[in-house]
Amino acid sequence: MFSPSAAAELDGRIESIMQDIVVHRPYQFVPPHTGDWWPWFIQKFNLVSIWLRRSEGVVAHEVRGLERLRASLDAGHGVMLAPNHCRYADPLVMGYLARRARTHVYAMASWHLFNQGWFYGFAIQKMGGFSVFREGVDKQAINTAIEILEKARRPLIVFPEGSVSRTNDRLHALLDGVSFIARTAGKRRAKQDAAGKVVIHPVGIKYYFQGDLDAAVGPVLEMIEERLSWRPQTDVPLLERVFKIGHALLCLKELQYFGRPQEGTMAERLTNLINGLLHPIETEWLGAPQEGPIVPRVKNLRTKIMPEMVRGEIDEAEFQRRWLQLSDMYLAQQVRCYPPDYLTSRPTVDRILETVERFEEDLTGKVRVHGALKAVMQVGEAIEVSPERDRRAEVDPVMAELSARLQAILDELALESRLYAEE
Repeated sequence: MFSPSAAAELDGRIESIMQDIVVHRPYQFVPPHTGDWWPWFIQKFNLVSIWLRRSEGVVAHEVRGLERLRASLDAGHGVMLAPNHCRYADPLVMGYLARRARTHVYAMASWHLFNQGWFYGFAIQKMGGFSVFREGVDKQAINTAIEILEKARRPLIVFPEGSVSRTNDRLHALLDGVSFIARTAGKRRAKQDAAGKVVIHPVGIKYYFQGDLDAAVGPVLEMIEERLSWRPQTDVPLLERVFKIGHALLCLKELQYFGRPQEGTMAERLTNLINGLLHPIETEWLGAPQEGPIVPRVKNLRTKIMPEMVRGEIDEAEFQRRWLQLSDMYLAQQVRCYPPDYLTSRPTVDRILETVERFEEDLTGKVRVHGALKAVMQVGEAIEVSPERDRRAEVDPVMAELSARLQAILDELALESRLYAEE
């Protein structure tokens, strides 16, 4: 039997996280710091390493394919760096790449990150970050990004997945804004007859856990089992233990939204839960249920639901109704971060750790730092961006190529993960 308190705790954590990522005050664009002293200071004293070790457990790193980035910089190209986004450490990990390439960078960062305290906002801006408003079309952020690529003074970092996945080996759907920014900058450079072009470098970021997996995840699993009102399952093999907890957490949500656990394959049940969450909201705000990747669907809904909330143009009852819809949308994004075959297809140490970390984060809102992570950044070949898009293509060719190349890098890096062997 599943614990009602665990279900309530899951809902409470969604509420708390939503408080962090949805900013109620009117949006104000935060421009990037354009000076060189702060980025130089941060690189000179290796502050990124200190922060990553303490806050994210990253103790080692390696950069591969650096010569590709250096070639683009030396050619005077406007350079966009497009990494996957599987951990909160990713933006700072890219600082290793910038330091090795002997360059400073600019980066697009969600507006909510500038509202997590004055120090975070200050640090993000001084490292070259500027805000982007996810709840609508942010012309200032888009124009700033275009200008950065047009002038080609520094590389621009954009995370095309749009949100953290915590599934390191799987790339999620990319947002089309990436190609619009790059293509518009390419048009401007072509008109100016600039020497360089606009290129996108896919950057695969992969984290390898080099510690003792059983010692790391055992206490986390025991904590979750206790909250489910279970006895500790220490006599159960680790993988089976992880599957049992995952199934229990899914059943809790199915009970909440459907009244009973559902039937079907794991993939079917996850899809049904996502659509059960999103379809009623999409019908109300978009006129019909939608299909396809989750993040673009949620983004479309947020642009409809959020503006009046931020401007304070609705009463308290309507505000709370929309808040519940935003919570359901956030849960749909959480569910999409559990690929049904992620552990069955290749049960590596890294995939197991990521899954348990996702359990802990979804249940408690925090993830303990295990340490012993090595970050590898692999820079892919440059993708030259044509100023004109082939309108005959159903999918933007730039985005299709970026997605394929980035996933290929992740597939290659994934082969270096250790397979988990039961003791």
